[in-house]
Amino acid sequence: MDTSAYYALTDPRDGNHAPAHAIAARLATTRWQIITTNFILAETHALLLARLGRAIALRTLDAIERGATTIVRVSADDERRARAILRQYEDKDFTLTDALSFAVMERLALAYAFTFDRHFAQYGFAVLTPHG
Repeated sequence: MDTSAYYALTDPRDGNHAPAHAIAARLATTRWQIITTNFILAETHALLLARLGRAIALRTLDAIERGATTIVRVSADDERRARAILRQYEDKDFTLTDALSFAVMERLALAYAFTFDRHFAQYGFAVLTPHG
C-alpha cells in the first residue's frame, strides 16, 4: 500500500477518497493482506503532517501500526536495488521511496499495488481499482 492510498483514505477532499474507500472495502471483504514499508509510513506521516496537521498525521500512523497491515522493513539489498532502478529508468521521475517500494514488491513477489501513483503502473505493477 502506497502513500497516495493512505492519503486518499484520510482526506475526504482528495479526489481519490471514494475510490480508495471502495478499494479498501473490497480488500477487506476478500481478506487481502495489506503490506507496506517503513518508508511509506514515514512518507505518509510527513505528507499528512504538512497537509492535514499533526493530530491527523499521528492518529493515522498509530492506526496503521495497530491494524492488520504488515510493515516490511527496507533492507540494504532493497536500497541497492532501488538505486539500480533509479539509474535504469532515467526517463522516469521515480522517487527513492517509489523505487524502494518496487524493490520490496519484487523481493516479496507482489504483483498488485494499492496506489494512485502512476509510477507503479509505469514500472509494471497492476494497480488496484474500485472494480477490479
